[in-house]
Amino acid sequence: MTRTSPSLSPTDEKILNRLRRIEGQVRGLQRMIEEGRDCHDVLTLLSGIRSALDATGDTILEQYASGCRAHPDQPITPQDVVRAVKLLRG
Repeated sequence: MTRTSPSLSPTDEKILNRLRRIEGQVRGLQRMIEEGRDCHDVLTLLSGIRSALDATGDTILEQYASGCRAHPDQPITPQDVVRAVKLLRG
């Protein structure tokens, strides 16, 4: 079931769909651990989840760099972008 909101941009919808998919993968990972599945399989799924989160973070960062909607009247400085990248990368 796809949930949409008329106020969301296509990019926001894409991000939410990715996050829902990741949520399902995390549930699958929990089930795998509960079932005692092979460590290699668990680590493979975990790696996929991390990659999906990184890709989603990149999309959010791209959206931020092209104009943060939280403060649309304030320009984003290069320092703001660097701070956002550091936050994303931990």
